[in-house]
Amino acid sequence: MHFKTVALIGRYQDSGMALPLRAIAERLTQSHCHILIESDTAANTGMDEFAVASMQTIGERADLAIVVGGDGTMLGAARHLAPYDIPLVGINHGRLGFITDLPLEDANDALERILDGSYVAEERVLLEGSVWRGDEKMFCATALNDVVLNRAGRGGMIEVRVELDGIYMNTQRADGLIIATPTGSTAYALSAGGPLLHPTLNALVLVPVAPQTLSNRPIVIPDTGELSMTLTAIGRVELGASVHFDMQTWSDLQPGDRITVRRSPHTVRFLHPEGYSFFSTLRHKLHWNLMPQALSNTDATD
Repeated sequence: MHFKTVALIGRYQDSGMALPLRAIAERLTQSHCHILIESDTAANTGMDEFAVASMQTIGERADLAIVVGGDGTMLGAARHLAPYDIPLVGINHGRLGFITDLPLEDANDALERILDGSYVAEERVLLEGSVWRGDEKMFCATALNDVVLNRAGRGGMIEVRVELDGIYMNTQRADGLIIATPTGSTAYALSAGGPLLHPTLNALVLVPVAPQTLSNRPIVIPDTGELSMTLTAIGRVELGASVHFDMQTWSDLQPGDRITVRRSPHTVRFLHPEGYSFFSTLRHKLHWNLMPQALSNTDATD
């Protein structure tokens, strides 16, 4: 037995969550695992037949956490549990699902292999950042996907001075700026034209959102330094600007505020059944595997 105590965390806003969670709990019970249900998940699914636990208790007691939902559910769980070094398994009950990568219909087989010790572990980088107004820290948070600066509504472009380890990089005028981890390179950064980064890279990518200058392109940098981004101007000051650490938002950015971002000392550990491949996930999620067939069909009809 590799995992004696297993926590279940679900996207409790989903009305159909109780059924798959109970099926997974039954499978875990057959393997003689002690089960913890995250408190919000229990309250919204009625699964009170199992021990209910807060995220802190899960971090202190669980050997494994299984997250059922979409990537947003995993992001929240990963940030909370990273300081405890709890391995995570993601089962997709959402839409795209790059980090909740196991299809629900394959969950039983995948969990059986993982519980038997037939898995691969993967470490993912976590970011930590702060918002500074002068010498006062206004806000701080962690992020698994990205840190995003953006304008508020139709407030016009923002202007940001970017430095890496105190060395001036550039000043950008754009609708926003994304600082993404390799994990986050498949999220907002990808839709804004950024590159895909392999999860094992010790790197970050900076992706401007609708930049004023078209030569302002995404850039990949090492994750060993500290990024400093000073908001030097806002198109419409009265509308302000905001910064988002995954889904955690500080919406009162003012000219002169400085956002610092660095790699967190904590990482997030994902477990996958043996045979997992990042490239296979990309082929499936981005439909790369359909391209040859589509081209063949096109040739046949021309």
